[in-house]
Amino acid sequence: MTMTDEILTGEGVLLDVRPASFASRILSAALDAFVILTLASFWLYLILMSLQLVSEAMIGAFTIASIATVTIIIPAVVETLTRGYSLGKLAVGLRVVRDDGGPVRFRQAFVRALVGFGELWMTLGGIAVLTSISHPKGKRVGDILAGTYVIRTRTANIAPAPIQMPPYLATWARTADIRRLPDGLALTARQFLNRAATMNPISRAELGLQLAQHLNSYVAPPPPIPIHPEDFIAAVLVERRSREFALAQSRAATAAARSDRMRQLPHMITSGSPALD
Repeated sequence: MTMTDEILTGEGVLLDVRPASFASRILSAALDAFVILTLASFWLYLILMSLQLVSEAMIGAFTIASIATVTIIIPAVVETLTRGYSLGKLAVGLRVVRDDGGPVRFRQAFVRALVGFGELWMTLGGIAVLTSISHPKGKRVGDILAGTYVIRTRTANIAPAPIQMPPYLATWARTADIRRLPDGLALTARQFLNRAATMNPISRAELGLQLAQHLNSYVAPPPPIPIHPEDFIAAVLVERRSREFALAQSRAATAAARSDRMRQLPHMITSGSPALD
């Protein structure tokens, strides 16, 4: 899945939440470590050059503060502002999300970075590797404490299966008055059904009900009760597709008939030239 393929609810909940592989997380961490070490080296060099006349205790304090800023504060701020990305994750196609699929906030990002200083930098990633291998979602200690995990944002481009009409709603859908749906709503509903099987169950139920309520305002009369929200969404989308296809066929037939009549007219009339006396 690419970034543009992601579906977000009004609360910013990400639908497709597939855990990242161990290899991709290692590559992402290596890229992030390279960037951080480069930034830290340059930052410390500038500080040491500017503090040559300052006491060693002051230099030590600035050094510790700089390391904390580069390894904890900056990564936490970057993940918060980018909603779960870093340079390494962006390059590999990964993203940090909350356990419910929502975007991380500063609290989660700060906990990950703070714990990461110990499990990543102080142990050279040893604790993180062992924890990620043993956890079903590949979480490290920072993820467990922060309530987050890393997902893939790039997947194979596989064509989704076509949406089918629920049989028990076919009769109702044919007679229902379905107004024109906003393009954004129709697209979100279609993508929701395509990815429903991969979603967090709680997010799936909440978003399905939310979309069904939105679609219901464009449909009359309401569907029979009881009805599952996903069945209602599928029925509306399939019937909308069938009606649009029938309308397109009707317009094409009308255009073809008009073209045939035009070809049957005398040449002087069809060309628009004045008749000669």
